[in-house]
Amino acid sequence: MKINRQKKILEIVSRYTVETQDDLIDRLMIEGFTVTQATISRDIRELQLTKVLTGKGTYRYVAPKKEDLAGNMKFNAALVDSIVSVEYAQNIVVIKTYPGLANAVASGIDNLSIAEVLGCVAGDDTIFVATRHEASAKNFSERIHIMMKAGE
Repeated sequence: MKINRQKKILEIVSRYTVETQDDLIDRLMIEGFTVTQATISRDIRELQLTKVLTGKGTYRYVAPKKEDLAGNMKFNAALVDSIVSVEYAQNIVVIKTYPGLANAVASGIDNLSIAEVLGCVAGDDTIFVATRHEASAKNFSERIHIMMKAGE
């Protein structure tokens, strides 16, 4: 349900001028989603929606660009190139690196301060990343894959 709602939120903010959380709640209701203000507030934070100034002097919610989602993870190319594979199971992401590089990559992940990432444990070539939910693990894994493909 949450994933579908968040997909719908992204669709709504890309199609309509949404100035307030109440506007978003109303649009979601039209689409068949009944939500509370607290839920919308969490969704906005998790989706990293921001408010930007419009040409009319008002503000509207916008989603980060696809490049920003990958760019938000401010790894340098060397760290991304250190990653061999990424998989997830439930709320744990397992990142394999070249030998000796897991600590550097884990430190880079920790420095990103991603709300959905609870923390990392690194060995020599393996990192376990604990996330809040399975959906968070999936999203985080996909973001890492995007960065890896961008570096190819």
